[in-house]
Amino acid sequence: MSQAVAQLKAIARARDPEQSEFLQAADEVLESLEAVFARDPKYVNVMERCLEPERVVMFRVPWLDDNGVIQVNRGFRVEFNSAIGPYKGGLRFHPTVNLSILKFLGFEQIFKNSLTTLSMGGGKGGSDFNPKGKSDNEVMRFCQSFMTELARHIGATIDVPAGDINVGGREIGFMFGQYKRLTRSFDCVLTGKDMTFGGSNIRPEATGYGCVYYAQEAIKALKNRSMAGLKCVVSGSGNVAQYTCEKLQQLGAKSLTFSDSNGYVVEPDGFTTEQLAKVMEIKNVKRGRISEYMTSGVQSSKAQYFAGKTPWEVPCDVAFPSATQNEIRKADAEILVRNGCYGVFEGANMPSDSDAIAIYHANGVVFGPAKAANAGGVACSGLEMAQN
Repeated sequence: MSQAVAQLKAIARARDPEQSEFLQAADEVLESLEAVFARDPKYVNVMERCLEPERVVMFRVPWLDDNGVIQVNRGFRVEFNSAIGPYKGGLRFHPTVNLSILKFLGFEQIFKNSLTTLSMGGGKGGSDFNPKGKSDNEVMRFCQSFMTELARHIGATIDVPAGDINVGGREIGFMFGQYKRLTRSFDCVLTGKDMTFGGSNIRPEATGYGCVYYAQEAIKALKNRSMAGLKCVVSGSGNVAQYTCEKLQQLGAKSLTFSDSNGYVVEPDGFTTEQLAKVMEIKNVKRGRISEYMTSGVQSSKAQYFAGKTPWEVPCDVAFPSATQNEIRKADAEILVRNGCYGVFEGANMPSDSDAIAIYHANGVVFGPAKAANAGGVACSGLEMAQN
């Protein structure tokens, strides 16, 4: 490790010693820039500035549940870097959300957004609110309260949030409605909106489709293979995973798995279009668990559900981690390689830890990092901003 990288790592750790997710993301970027720092030392000082957010907003979110009891959650917005445009990045609603996770996501967003060549800076936000098990009215009241505070910090030329984990069209709609009520403005202050009020064509599909297109080109260039017939393991069962599966089907590949925090389901011959539609219904309409697929009536006789496990034990040609950060660790990567996997393309943000990435490189696995592989979503968001 060079002196410049060691110095920058020490600075980051001195400021935020407890923020493990952010420090992991920072280490990954700093180590990749070692040759740049050696060639042109002026960028050491530039990167020191990039490691510190321009602004961090943290606020209380009180909301009324269906029993008439006031609940309180914590909201965040990390406005990381606006050097090339307004802050741009999603909102995540999940009980694990904390400042470290949002700083890591915002830091990654800086570089991802710049790769699109569009004028977008980097940011991220969210709350430790968990929408699972909540009624539509409870989610609406939470979103309205969240936006009541957030509205004063965002704007079309300042900060334009979007969706992320547990923030889809329903939540974006609730927040956009509250923003309009507060500001009397139809500015492009949120992307990922429904087509009926300013959304963009193919935005829901963009991240998953883009990741598969990235994989297609990488495998063609580096392995001289097409996607047709490839066995693919996909983690997650939300927006990114669903449309990753759909595009794999369209290209003739076999998408074998879906997962959530409780376990995973596998279709050994690949999910059909009918089976994918049922998964979408379970997750998007019923807001259920992926285990419900096993009693849906469309599952094949070979389908299996594995509780408490992750899909990386399923033999595959290509893996698409599309759930959350650090879902592939060293042991998982070793299993993937041992089972013949030769491509990993990140639909989620930082789903592979540093040990897993080292195993990919050591074994010649084609690796598509999140900053590039899943940039299709934010690229489409940039078009929605221009459209509005």
